[in-house]
Amino acid sequence: MAASVWKNLLQTMKERILQQRRASLYVGAHGYEEELVKKKLQQFPGGSINLSKGDNGIGILILNNPKLMNAFTGTMMLELQERVTELENWKDGKGLIIYGAGNTFCSGSDLNAVKAMSNSQDGMNMCMFMQNTLTRLMRLPLISVALVQGKAIGGGAELTTACDFRLMAPGSEIRFVHKHMGLVPGWGGAARLVRMVGSRAALQLLSGAARVDPQRALCLGLSEETLSSSDGTKALEEAQVWLSQYTEGPASVIQAVKKVVTVGRELPLEDALRTEKDIFGTVWGGPANLQALVRRPKHN
Repeated sequence: MAASVWKNLLQTMKERILQQRRASLYVGAHGYEEELVKKKLQQFPGGSINLSKGDNGIGILILNNPKLMNAFTGTMMLELQERVTELENWKDGKGLIIYGAGNTFCSGSDLNAVKAMSNSQDGMNMCMFMQNTLTRLMRLPLISVALVQGKAIGGGAELTTACDFRLMAPGSEIRFVHKHMGLVPGWGGAARLVRMVGSRAALQLLSGAARVDPQRALCLGLSEETLSSSDGTKALEEAQVWLSQYTEGPASVIQAVKKVVTVGRELPLEDALRTEKDIFGTVWGGPANLQALVRRPKHN
């Protein structure tokens, strides 16, 4: 009886945490109607977002529109949302690597879609749709890495900030070019950038539309490491090895680690403490915890 009650309690906590992670920023607010946005985006096809999930718990998400430097078409935005939903439901997942086909990362939005959605309301709707999707991506219970090869510019630069880490290949760059388009970031990139590098550096990068090469990215704390190869296959192998040092262990524990970091970053202290307690409850007495007690590991 007690075991059944405890199991139900854990399931309730897991469901509540998942609901919080999926919560839309704009449901029923700011004139946002998601189904209408989706119908509009569907009118701009091209490219794809491909996802493979490895037995090692590491997923590979590929932005596949190399003719346009992997710019997001409308249907690619829709597919990204679908892939994020799939990753939210991946029970065995531990890590995620995002990279672009054709040895470049992403050049932002497809200008054909941008021109066709140039009125204010359409632009705002696309902004809210992508903010929702990238916020959910950031909150995934997976440790995520943006593998930056070639250029990550505009919305592509914003996408890198939705990942936990960034690895850059030699010769690559991250560049927030929004100013040159008469814009500011709208997919959440500015808010995330300030939290990563501080307001002073963020203001310089946004107002100067500066190219951030691997060396400067390391100095700013925008990148974790510069890879040794710019070749797509070799760079991906390097990124997988780098990520594996953080995904070693049971998926339940890795996911719990990511969740407590997410709530610590996003919630007020008291709410973060309560949610951390709930997450702790999902792993305490679990298989990994019990096996560790049997092994009695030494932390030398």
